[in-house]
Amino acid sequence: MPESMDVREIENHIKTVADFPKSGISFKDITPLLEDGPALRAAVDSLAAATATIEYDRIVSAEARGFVFGTALAYCSRKGLILARKPNKLPRDTISASYELEYGFETLEAHADSIKPGARVLVADDLLATGGTARAMCDLVENAGGVVAGVAFLIELSYLKGRERLIPYNVVSLISYDNPED
Repeated sequence: MPESMDVREIENHIKTVADFPKSGISFKDITPLLEDGPALRAAVDSLAAATATIEYDRIVSAEARGFVFGTALAYCSRKGLILARKPNKLPRDTISASYELEYGFETLEAHADSIKPGARVLVADDLLATGGTARAMCDLVENAGGVVAGVAFLIELSYLKGRERLIPYNVVSLISYDNPED
C-alpha cells in the first residue's frame, strides 16, 4: 500500500451512480474501493486512525456494507463486533430498534446478550445519509444499557443532514459530500 494514499485518493475509488436505485438518487458506489486492495486498506487504516482516540469495548455495524467496515475496524482494534441485522436473521433472543424510511419503517435487531450494561460501543457504517440506520444502532446500544462511544462512517452525505439525528454523539466521517452532484 502506498504510505501516502490520502483521503482524496481513497475518494477517487468511490463512483457516483445517477438515478440509482431510483430516479433522483445519487448513489455512492463503494465496490470499486472494496475491489482495490491498497485503497481498501488505506480506507480502513484511515478510519481506524480517525477513531483511535475513542474509548470503546465493542463495535456495532448494520448489514450489509456496514459489516465490511465494522469487521475491519474490529480486527484493527482487537474489539468484538456486534451484528445489527434485519428481523429474524439472528438465532438467539434479540433486542430491536426501528427507524423511519421515506415510505415506512425498518427494524434492526441485535442479540440481547451482545451489549452489556455500561459497555462502550462504537457505531460503524459505510455511509451516513439521513441518519436513520445509525440512530437505530445508537438506540439498540442505549436500550441495552450500553453507551454510544462514537459513530464512524467512511462517507457522509452532509447535504442530507444525518449528523443532526446523531446529536449529541461524537461523529467521525472520512469523506464528506456537500451536495448531490459531487
